[in-house]
Amino acid sequence: MRIALVSDEPYAVHAVVEAELQRRGHSVRRFGTFVDGSERPWAPAAEEAALAIILGECDEGIFFCWTGTGISIAANKVFGIRAALCGDAPTAAAARVWNHANVLCLSNRTLAPDVAREVLAAWFDTPPSDKGAEGVRLCDEVDRRHRA
Repeated sequence: MRIALVSDEPYAVHAVVEAELQRRGHSVRRFGTFVDGSERPWAPAAEEAALAIILGECDEGIFFCWTGTGISIAANKVFGIRAALCGDAPTAAAARVWNHANVLCLSNRTLAPDVAREVLAAWFDTPPSDKGAEGVRLCDEVDRRHRA
């Protein structure tokens, strides 16, 4: 799978996440600070990576910012992105099942290496499900009404 990997600022946990992605056989496309180590504003960094997913250049994304909240909000402004802020493995699994999330958002500040591995395992090992289909459909209807 092709993964868009983006952050607004560098953190040590990024190396753990990138290594785990590669260990799992995913290819990584770098955005934001992952390109050259410099800090970037989170909103445009999220937009650039999210557009790569929408355009089919990447299949999914893992997005970071200090809390994970800002980058998830920015990513969700791009129609077709379903970004979920997940601080633990059960939340990541639930985001796949119930929200059909295609972007995993994580906190630079709070994510420990072991938790990062657990969250990634839950994210990638949770099979697709139709369980949340009705909720996703209704959410998309709301989105369409407000984009008109």
